[in-house]
Amino acid sequence: MAMLLPAHEYLDKLGIPYERATFSPSTEKGAAQVARALGFRERQMVKTLIFETDRQERLLVMVGGDQNVVSGNLKKIVGSRNIQLANSDAVKTTTGYEIGSIPPFSWQPEGFRSFIDVSLMQESVLGVGTGVWGNEILIAPPALVQASRAQIVNLVDKGKPALPDLA
Repeated sequence: MAMLLPAHEYLDKLGIPYERATFSPSTEKGAAQVARALGFRERQMVKTLIFETDRQERLLVMVGGDQNVVSGNLKKIVGSRNIQLANSDAVKTTTGYEIGSIPPFSWQPEGFRSFIDVSLMQESVLGVGTGVWGNEILIAPPALVQASRAQIVNLVDKGKPALPDLA
């Protein structure tokens, strides 16, 4: 029987559909390794990143495992010129989890801002961490947006506006 984790309980409580997946806890850390272990493309395994601004605000940012955040886009989206990845202590304090398997939902206080890259909405399924290495949640992009209360934005394409017109 697979472990029932807080991330699972959160999704169950909200009635959001998902599937559980497991891989060997001895798998090397990283989205590429999780994708390989579970038979997905790296883009489908979501990196859950915590950034902090000069106003002491912490934010959740989700991009595909093969993507990198364009800092200029993130600065425009957040409305801060000074933004950086949070250090491991700040991540643990903010989320309650270690870097490497942070679930993108279930721990955020009211008003916590979360963002997901618009390109991930094209995928049929995404994989996100559960807080326990070796356990993954497979979830449809719209369900992930609902669960994380994320704003859909352009985080990775320099050539397009940071705030896409989703109409």
